[in-house]
Amino acid sequence: MRLNKKERKKQLQETIDQNPFVTDEELAERFSVSVQTIRLDRLELSIPELRERIRHVASTQLENKVRSLPIEEVIGEVIDLNLDQSAISIFDVKEEHVFKRNHIARGHHLFAQANSLAVAVINDELALTANSSIQFHQPVKLAERVVAKAKVKEKSAKKERTTVEVLSYVGQTLVFSGLFEMYHSNRAGEGGHNENHN
Repeated sequence: MRLNKKERKKQLQETIDQNPFVTDEELAERFSVSVQTIRLDRLELSIPELRERIRHVASTQLENKVRSLPIEEVIGEVIDLNLDQSAISIFDVKEEHVFKRNHIARGHHLFAQANSLAVAVINDELALTANSSIQFHQPVKLAERVVAKAKVKEKSAKKERTTVEVLSYVGQTLVFSGLFEMYHSNRAGEGGHNENHN
Protein backbone atom coordinates (compact mmCIF):
# COMPACT_ATOMS: atom_id res chain seq x y z
CA MET A 1 0.00 0.00 0.00
CA ARG A 2 1.36 3.38 -1.01
CA LEU A 3 1.75 5.95 1.73
CA ASN A 4 0.14 9.35 1.67
CA LYS A 5 2.49 12.27 1.09
CA LYS A 6 2.74 13.30 4.75
CA GLU A 7 3.59 9.79 5.96
CA ARG A 8 5.98 9.23 3.05
CA LYS A 9 7.90 12.42 3.83
CA LYS A 10 8.09 11.45 7.50
CA GLN A 11 9.50 8.02 6.64
CA LEU A 12 11.78 9.54 4.00
CA GLN A 13 13.31 11.81 6.62
CA GLU A 14 13.79 8.89 9.02
CA THR A 15 15.33 6.71 6.31
CA ILE A 16 17.87 9.37 5.30
CA ASP A 17 18.68 10.11 8.95
CA GLN A 18 19.51 6.43 9.43
CA ASN A 19 21.44 6.13 6.16
CA PRO A 20 22.60 9.46 4.67
CA PHE A 21 24.11 7.59 1.71
CA VAL A 22 20.90 6.11 0.30
CA THR A 23 20.30 7.18 -3.32
CA ASP A 24 17.16 8.79 -4.74
CA GLU A 25 16.71 5.71 -6.93
CA GLU A 26 16.80 3.39 -3.89
CA LEU A 27 14.32 5.64 -2.09
CA ALA A 28 11.99 5.71 -5.11
CA GLU A 29 12.01 1.91 -5.21
CA ARG A 30 11.45 1.65 -1.48
CA PHE A 31 8.45 4.00 -1.48
CA SER A 32 7.09 2.91 -4.90
CA VAL A 33 7.19 6.41 -6.36
CA SER A 34 9.19 8.12 -9.11
CA VAL A 35 12.68 9.52 -8.58
CA GLN A 36 11.23 12.96 -9.37
CA THR A 37 8.75 12.59 -6.49
CA ILE A 38 11.58 11.74 -4.11
CA ARG A 39 13.53 14.81 -5.27
CA LEU A 40 10.51 17.04 -4.72
CA ASP A 41 10.00 15.52 -1.25
CA ARG A 42 13.66 16.18 -0.42
CA LEU A 43 13.39 19.79 -1.58
CA GLU A 44 10.32 20.35 0.59
CA LEU A 45 12.16 18.81 3.55
CA SER A 46 15.34 20.81 2.78
CA ILE A 47 17.37 17.59 2.54
CA PRO A 48 20.41 18.07 0.28
CA GLU A 49 21.21 15.69 -2.58
CA LEU A 50 23.36 12.63 -1.93
CA ARG A 51 26.69 14.16 -2.95
CA GLU A 52 26.22 17.09 -0.57
CA ARG A 53 25.24 14.72 2.27
CA ILE A 54 28.40 12.68 1.65
CA ARG A 55 30.60 15.77 1.59
CA HIS A 56 29.07 17.00 4.84
CA VAL A 57 29.64 13.70 6.65
CA ALA A 58 33.16 13.37 5.29
CA SER A 59 34.19 16.89 6.19
CA THR A 60 32.73 16.80 9.70
CA GLN A 61 33.68 13.30 10.77
CA LEU A 62 36.63 11.99 8.80
CA GLU A 63 39.12 14.75 8.07
CA ASN A 64 41.08 14.24 11.27
CA LYS A 65 40.54 10.49 11.61
CA VAL A 66 42.64 9.08 8.80
CA ARG A 67 46.20 8.81 10.10
CA SER A 68 48.03 6.71 7.52
CA LEU A 69 47.57 9.01 4.50
CA PRO A 70 45.92 12.35 3.65
CA ILE A 71 42.20 11.78 3.11
CA GLU A 72 42.39 13.28 -0.38
CA GLU A 73 44.77 10.44 -1.35
CA VAL A 74 42.13 7.79 -0.64
CA ILE A 75 40.65 6.57 -3.93
CA GLY A 76 36.91 7.12 -3.71
CA GLU A 77 35.10 9.04 -0.98
CA VAL A 78 35.38 7.72 2.57
CA ILE A 79 31.93 7.86 4.13
CA ASP A 80 32.51 5.89 7.32
CA LEU A 81 35.65 5.15 9.33
CA ASN A 82 36.34 3.38 12.60
CA LEU A 83 40.12 3.10 12.94
CA ASP A 84 41.41 -0.46 13.33
CA GLN A 85 37.85 -1.75 12.84
CA SER A 86 36.05 -0.87 9.64
CA ALA A 87 35.66 1.68 6.85
CA ILE A 88 33.45 2.35 3.82
CA SER A 89 34.13 4.32 0.65
CA ILE A 90 32.22 4.96 -2.54
CA PHE A 91 33.65 5.29 -6.04
CA ASP A 92 31.66 6.55 -9.02
CA VAL A 93 32.88 5.08 -12.30
CA LYS A 94 33.42 7.82 -14.89
CA GLU A 95 34.67 7.98 -18.49
CA GLU A 96 38.31 8.19 -17.42
CA HIS A 97 38.02 4.94 -15.44
CA VAL A 98 36.74 2.67 -18.22
CA PHE A 99 37.92 1.00 -21.41
CA LYS A 100 36.57 3.02 -24.34
CA ARG A 101 35.47 0.03 -26.40
CA ASN A 102 33.18 -1.62 -23.82
CA HIS A 103 32.75 0.93 -20.99
CA ILE A 104 33.97 -1.57 -18.38
CA ALA A 105 36.01 -0.18 -15.48
CA ARG A 106 39.74 -0.88 -15.49
CA GLY A 107 40.58 -3.28 -12.68
CA HIS A 108 43.32 -1.16 -11.17
CA HIS A 109 40.76 1.47 -10.13
CA LEU A 110 38.81 -1.11 -8.09
CA PHE A 111 42.06 -2.36 -6.59
CA ALA A 112 43.17 1.19 -5.76
CA GLN A 113 39.87 1.95 -4.02
CA ALA A 114 40.12 -1.21 -1.91
CA ASN A 115 43.83 -0.89 -1.20
CA SER A 116 43.69 2.77 -0.13
CA LEU A 117 40.71 1.98 2.12
CA ALA A 118 42.73 -0.83 3.74
CA VAL A 119 45.49 1.72 4.36
CA ALA A 120 43.09 4.35 5.70
CA VAL A 121 41.54 2.02 8.32
CA ILE A 122 44.94 1.46 9.99
CA ASN A 123 45.41 3.56 13.13
CA ASP A 124 49.04 4.40 12.46
CA GLU A 125 50.98 7.10 10.65
CA LEU A 126 52.81 4.49 8.59
CA ALA A 127 50.88 1.76 6.80
CA LEU A 128 52.14 -0.23 3.81
CA THR A 129 50.59 -3.08 1.86
CA ALA A 130 52.85 -6.09 2.47
CA ASN A 131 50.75 -8.64 0.60
CA SER A 132 47.36 -8.93 -1.06
CA SER A 133 45.07 -11.61 -2.42
CA ILE A 134 42.37 -10.21 -4.69
CA GLN A 135 39.55 -11.44 -6.89
CA PHE A 136 37.36 -9.68 -9.47
CA HIS A 137 33.87 -11.20 -9.40
CA GLN A 138 31.83 -9.13 -11.87
CA PRO A 139 32.67 -6.39 -14.39
CA VAL A 140 31.83 -2.86 -13.30
CA LYS A 141 30.47 -0.47 -15.91
CA LEU A 142 30.44 3.22 -16.63
CA ALA A 143 28.20 5.29 -14.30
CA GLU A 144 27.95 2.54 -11.68
CA ARG A 145 28.75 3.22 -8.03
CA VAL A 146 31.14 0.91 -6.18
CA VAL A 147 30.76 0.70 -2.40
CA ALA A 148 33.87 -0.76 -0.75
CA LYS A 149 33.64 -2.07 2.83
CA ALA A 150 36.83 -2.74 4.77
CA LYS A 151 36.95 -4.82 7.93
CA VAL A 152 39.96 -5.52 10.13
CA LYS A 153 40.11 -9.30 10.49
CA GLU A 154 43.30 -9.95 12.42
CA LYS A 155 45.86 -7.79 14.18
CA SER A 156 49.29 -8.81 15.45
CA ALA A 157 51.11 -6.17 17.48
CA LYS A 158 54.26 -8.29 17.67
CA LYS A 159 54.50 -8.77 13.93
CA GLU A 160 53.32 -5.23 13.17
CA ARG A 161 50.86 -6.74 10.71
CA THR A 162 47.11 -6.33 10.30
CA THR A 163 44.88 -8.25 7.91
CA VAL A 164 42.11 -6.20 6.31
CA GLU A 165 39.30 -7.70 4.22
CA VAL A 166 37.70 -5.44 1.61
CA LEU A 167 34.47 -6.35 -0.18
CA SER A 168 33.25 -4.07 -2.99
CA TYR A 169 29.68 -4.01 -4.22
CA VAL A 170 27.55 -2.47 -6.95
CA GLY A 171 24.11 -2.49 -5.38
CA GLN A 172 23.85 -5.93 -3.77
CA THR A 173 26.29 -7.56 -6.23
CA LEU A 174 29.79 -8.43 -5.04
CA VAL A 175 32.22 -7.19 -7.73
CA PHE A 176 35.60 -7.33 -5.96
CA SER A 177 37.09 -8.92 -2.85
CA GLY A 178 40.53 -8.64 -1.36
CA LEU A 179 42.58 -9.60 1.67
CA PHE A 180 45.30 -7.08 2.41
CA GLU A 181 48.14 -7.79 4.81
CA MET A 182 49.19 -4.39 6.09
CA TYR A 183 52.54 -3.58 7.66
CA HIS A 184 52.48 -0.72 10.16
CA SER A 185 55.00 0.84 12.49
CA ASN A 186 53.10 -0.11 15.67
CA ARG A 187 53.55 3.42 16.96
CA ALA A 188 49.91 4.49 16.84
CA GLY A 189 50.07 6.42 20.07
CA GLU A 190 53.43 8.09 19.63
CA GLY A 191 52.57 10.58 16.89
CA GLY A 192 55.87 10.14 15.09
CA HIS A 193 56.73 11.81 11.77
CA ASN A 194 56.67 8.83 9.47
CA GLU A 195 56.19 9.19 5.77
CA ASN A 196 52.82 8.04 4.50
CA HIS A 197 52.54 5.41 1.80
CA ASN A 198 50.03 3.11 0.26
